[in-house]
Amino acid sequence: MATNDSETTPTPDRVPERLEDLMARLETLVAALERDEAPLEESLARFEEALAIGRRCRSILERAEARVRELVDVDEDGDARTRPFDVDA
Repeated sequence: MATNDSETTPTPDRVPERLEDLMARLETLVAALERDEAPLEESLARFEEALAIGRRCRSILERAEARVRELVDVDEDGDARTRPFDVDA
């Protein structure tokens, strides 16, 4: 069965950089892989793209976590006081 290429293949000028856009793209790739309608090579390309997006998301989240650590508190001199990011809070 044919797939809609615009749904599964980004063009260089449409590579998302926001976490939300990357996650949406990842969801599209996963859905396409779950449908199992594409030839093996196309599925492998989608899988590779999904892995790259996962690495990009991790990088964005790590930077955000570092910013949260920096912005958590300010001491009496106005300097940032850091503490570990609490995932469960």
